[in-house]
Amino acid sequence: MKRGEALLSQLGDRLAGLRGRITPDAEMEKITWFRAGGTADALFQPADEEDLAAFLRAVPEDVRLAVVGIGSNLLVRDGGLRGFVIRLSAKGFGEAEVIGDTRIRAGAAMPDKRLAAVALEAGIGGFHFYHGIPGAIGGALRMNAGANGFETRERVVEVRALDRQGNLHVLSNADMGYSYRHSSVSKELIFTSAVFEGFPEDRAAIKAAMDAVQHHRETVQPIREKTGGSTFKNPPGTSAWKEIDAAGCRGLMIGGAQMSPMHCNFMINTGTATGYDLEYLGETVRARVLEHSGIRLEWEIKRLGQFAPGRKVHEFLGQLL
Repeated sequence: MKRGEALLSQLGDRLAGLRGRITPDAEMEKITWFRAGGTADALFQPADEEDLAAFLRAVPEDVRLAVVGIGSNLLVRDGGLRGFVIRLSAKGFGEAEVIGDTRIRAGAAMPDKRLAAVALEAGIGGFHFYHGIPGAIGGALRMNAGANGFETRERVVEVRALDRQGNLHVLSNADMGYSYRHSSVSKELIFTSAVFEGFPEDRAAIKAAMDAVQHHRETVQPIREKTGGSTFKNPPGTSAWKEIDAAGCRGLMIGGAQMSPMHCNFMINTGTATGYDLEYLGETVRARVLEHSGIRLEWEIKRLGQFAPGRKVHEFLGQLL
């Protein structure tokens, strides 16, 4: 019996009555934009917030849970994920509603780009930067996603979230504890939706700003490759790509993984990369940048799961190259 089938058998009637979709032994490479990685014991896609709360109450706390979005900023290791992966459904968590002259309520599964489009249609400014972020609202809330000099924390009013026991929490902007590419909120909280606020703006001006974001992405980023977006956070006072370039890592390849020759803070799967190739490449870059400039780059890409036997990747490779 496979791991996923064994897990569902173990839980038995606990999962009865759930309306969402459960997939045992889910292939995570089909979800992540890198198109690499192992399997999850089980994948649960809740029908809505109430269904997710029922699931959280039903699953014992010793069963591991991991939450993923649309897979754009995610590296899954080849040994896979134990327990459940939760992926919010587009139908239950992917809609947006304009709730005032300048406010929008959006589900956590809504793509960032779609939120920008909703704001454009409503004539609400301040959301154009989301047009260039390849992720979903849940991830943007978690990591204070930003681009072109703007960040999520500038737009958030309140966030709805469920804890591990299925209890609802409504968090203010201050409760989120935002800083650069980070939120200090407990990692056990699962964001389900949020209210954002912008400002009145002419649609033509919004569209022009969105077009500028799109042009920038197409000009300098490998957006048509199998990539996870920016690999490392920008260190204080400099840019990650500048340090990577200076350390001689532009175009560097390990197995099927490569640091993009176009934008060297983007890691790409050239077609055959494994999760191991991608993470080993990332740690090689970190080690070389540390050796060259003394800067310790921090991962922006979220890495989940277990290493395959004999294929563990150590931070900075355990030593300088």
